Amino acid sequence: MRWTLVFLTVAIAACGPTPEEEETARKQAVAEVEANQEPPPEQLTLDPIRYREIEKHQLYGAGCSLVPDGGGLGAVVLALAEEGFLIRNGELLRFAADAGSAELPYLARQRYTGREYSFTLDLDEDEGKQSGVETTDYRGRLTVRDSSERVVYQAEGLTQCGA
Repeated sequence: MRWTLVFLTVAIAACGPTPEEEETARKQAVAEVEANQEPPPEQLTLDPIRYREIEKHQLYGAGCSLVPDGGGLGAVVLALAEEGFLIRNGELLRFAADAGSAELPYLARQRYTGREYSFTLDLDEDEGKQSGVETTDYRGRLTVRDSSERVVYQAEGLTQCGA
């Protein structure tokens, strides 16, 4: 009877995982958790779109642009009828206008989509003030999202729409 009890104890101990197996399982669990973690969203910095970029890339047409509050005189977004534009680290980023989104003044659209980012331009159309022969100024908000729909840039400021 004693031998049976000792044999059963040894047999039960032999059925459990070895220390090597436990370490492998632990490493696999850690690797799975790390693979499923999402890094924090990038904080996007936009460059102003100046006349030289407008001329170089022929960014002409009716639409809207936004100058962030406290950001100087340079617009950081151009929202035209068919395309939208941002500049990041000196690189011009092109976006397709979302034809299903709301139409803003001068044929601009509320939403634009690109490869890495998308952006929305929201403005208070009821509060617009005529600023030129073919321009109207509004308060607006630009929101840029990454491919995971996380906000990476947001600014409020003067939004001018015109031809």
